[in-house]
Amino acid sequence: MEYRNLGRTGIKVSNFTLGTGAFGAWGNSNEEECIQIVDTAIGNGINFIDTADVYSAGASEEIVGKALKGRRNEVVLATKVGMPMGKGLNQSGSSRLWIRQEVENSLRRLQTDHIDLYQLHRPDPQTDIEETLGVLTDLVQEGKIRYIGSSTFQAWQIAEAQGVSERRNLARFASEQPPYSILNRSIELDVLEVVRKYGMGVLVWSPLSGGLLTGKYVKGQAASSDSRAVRFQGGILGKIVDPTREENRVKFEIINELQGLAAEAGISLAHMAVAFTQAHPSITSTIIGPRTLEQLQGSLAGADIKLSADLLDAIDTIVAPGKTLDDLERGWIPNWMDAASRRRG
Repeated sequence: MEYRNLGRTGIKVSNFTLGTGAFGAWGNSNEEECIQIVDTAIGNGINFIDTADVYSAGASEEIVGKALKGRRNEVVLATKVGMPMGKGLNQSGSSRLWIRQEVENSLRRLQTDHIDLYQLHRPDPQTDIEETLGVLTDLVQEGKIRYIGSSTFQAWQIAEAQGVSERRNLARFASEQPPYSILNRSIELDVLEVVRKYGMGVLVWSPLSGGLLTGKYVKGQAASSDSRAVRFQGGILGKIVDPTREENRVKFEIINELQGLAAEAGISLAHMAVAFTQAHPSITSTIIGPRTLEQLQGSLAGADIKLSADLLDAIDTIVAPGKTLDDLERGWIPNWMDAASRRRG
């Protein structure tokens, strides 16, 4: 395992982050096996764990809390806030009201008195960023959180937040968590340059494009019953990997080419895909989100793989830098692209 600085925080984190989005009803309801996944990850040098309040309606945080009992300080613990956590009008977003309530819920579920990295799960267009940074600054000063971060923000939003932090003397984002893979390279256009400018860490999610870059999905063939395409059928996560979706046709053609490159290099497609995200100098850590212990062990087997310059160049010829093949993989649809925002009253 390799360790890198998390931006300018001085914290050393593993180049693999254990993502726990599959803990609980969203993936694996076997609590003992999930705890074993945490044990194995830590035993293999992973010291960075990422979760979110919304994962399985809080169950993921609860499982992580149990898994870390008695060894909380062995890891850098990150969670997120902002997605809907109930039917209440104010049970989501980045308002002072909601963040104040939900940070306490996360602390309780995680069985800890502090969160190392507290991240906004998505931009909240309804809330002034100064209000959000204000309450996050208060929480840092109170010792309930150590650092703050963003997730799936666009470049201008990151820059705006940094500017507000500087002008108002507020806590600033120490990291950004964007989606990034061979099939989804849009953050190379501007996000990665912005975070480099501001000295932020970068934790990338979906390095396997939801599982497409494992090679287990075959165009035109029904996905297995335990696959993400079936478990999240009808939703965005399911559509991204649905082998029967016409919009995925180009992706499957490109995956075939990528499989050829991986075979020539003597590595699996999945290992090549994860190693690709590690090659960019702005990336701090890649989030792997295993549903089973076997999946974790498979990812760990490729932890030390480095791609040659020739192989990276070959990947660039198949998927050009900055290109994204499927807008659904961007992780967030800008509110200003809604029809109501594009038309006069």
